[in-house]
Amino acid sequence: MPRKKANAPLRLPAALAALWLAVAGTAVAADAAKAPDFTAQARELEVLAEGVVTQSRIPGMAMAIVQDGKVVSLRGYGVVDSRNPQPVGTDTVFRVASLSKAFAGTLSAMLVSEGAMSWDAPIANQLPNFTLRDLQGAQRLTVREVLSHRVGLGYNAFDRDLEADQPYPLLAEKLSDAPLTCAPGDCYAYQNIAFSLVGDLVFAVTGDFYHHQVEKRLFHPLGMYGATFGRDGLEASPSWARPHVRSGGKWLPVRPKETYYRIPPAAGVNASIRDMSQWLIAQMGHRPDVLPPELLNEIQTPQVETPGEIRGNSWRRERLRSAYYGLGWRIYDYAGHTLVYHAGAVQGYRAMAAFLPDKDIGVVILWNSESSMPAALLPTALDRALGLPARDWLAPEPVRPRRRR
Repeated sequence: MPRKKANAPLRLPAALAALWLAVAGTAVAADAAKAPDFTAQARELEVLAEGVVTQSRIPGMAMAIVQDGKVVSLRGYGVVDSRNPQPVGTDTVFRVASLSKAFAGTLSAMLVSEGAMSWDAPIANQLPNFTLRDLQGAQRLTVREVLSHRVGLGYNAFDRDLEADQPYPLLAEKLSDAPLTCAPGDCYAYQNIAFSLVGDLVFAVTGDFYHHQVEKRLFHPLGMYGATFGRDGLEASPSWARPHVRSGGKWLPVRPKETYYRIPPAAGVNASIRDMSQWLIAQMGHRPDVLPPELLNEIQTPQVETPGEIRGNSWRRERLRSAYYGLGWRIYDYAGHTLVYHAGAVQGYRAMAAFLPDKDIGVVILWNSESSMPAALLPTALDRALGLPARDWLAPEPVRPRRRR
C-alpha cells in the first residue's frame, strides 16, 4: 500500500512560542524532592492548552491532570466538529485508540487473580486452534507474552490488511502463516491483531464477550459512564468529537473508520476526558476497591525492553533513559523517574496518558485531529512536576511516517 506524502510540519505561531516559554520557564522553581500541590501549575497548563488549540487552529482537545487521587484540571478546548462548532466539553467522547491496551491488561489481571487465567500458561490451552509457523513455540506462547508483544511476529503484523477492511477472525487465522522474526516469547514487536487474541481468551474463560467484561468490571465500577466500545457506541454519545484529517491546508471532519474497532482489546475504547481521569486515578492506586495494588504492580512491571522508543521525538531522545513494555502499559525512565505511559493513534484521533508514580501526578490528553502540537503538553507537564529546566517541546520537527500505535 503506498504511503501518503507527509504534511509539512506546522510552524509555531510566535505568540504561542512566547506563551510556551513563559509557562514552561517557571518549571525550575518546583521542588523535585517532593510533590507540592500542582493546582497552580495546572492552571498555567490550561492557558497553554488553550493557546495550542486556538493559535494552532486545531479542531478540539481535552486534557485532565490528576494528583493524589483528585482531579486538579479537567477541561475541553475547541470544537467537536470544524463545520458545526459545538464546544468540546468534559463529557465529549473521543476514540482513545491504543490506550485501550491497558484495559485489556487490567481485565486479564483481574481474571488471573480469580484463577480463571494464568499469566504463564499457554494460550493454546484455551485456544486449541491457535498456531504459528513455529508450532512448538505457538504451543508455549503465554498470556503474558501476548500482552507484552512477544509473539515473535514482525511489527504490526497484518495491520495493513485490517485497514483494507479484512475481518479480524480471518487475520487471526492468517497469523499461522506469518513470517516470524524470532521464536515466540523471545523478542518484542508491537502488535494489534495478535494482541487482540486476549479477547478470544476472555471469551473462552468467561463465556462472555470481551467488551461486556470490560464494561461490567471496569467502566461501571470506576464511574466511566461515557465509555463505550465501537463506532455505534461513539456515534450514540450525546457529545462526541469527529475525527479530522488534513486536506488543502484545513482540518476536515470525516466519519470514524470501523477497521480498528474490530479489535476491541487493541483499539476499541471510546471515552471522555472525565472517564479517562477516573481511569488514571484508578491506575495510580487510588481505587483499591476495584484495582488492588498487587494487580497494578503486575501490569505496570516491565516485561521486555523496547529501546526503539528512546529514538523517537525530541522529548523521548532528551528525557528517556530506558524504555520497556509491561502488560498494556509502557514503562519509561523519564529523567530518573518511572513514567507509566501509552499513546494511541487512529485516523483523525490522537491520545496520550501518563503518570509519575513517585509524584502521584498524571496527565491524559485526547484530541480529534492528527496534529502533533498537543503532544508537547505532556512533557511540559512532566517537566513541571519534576522541576526540570524549561524546554520548548512545541518547536516543530520533521514529520516522519508512523505506524498506528
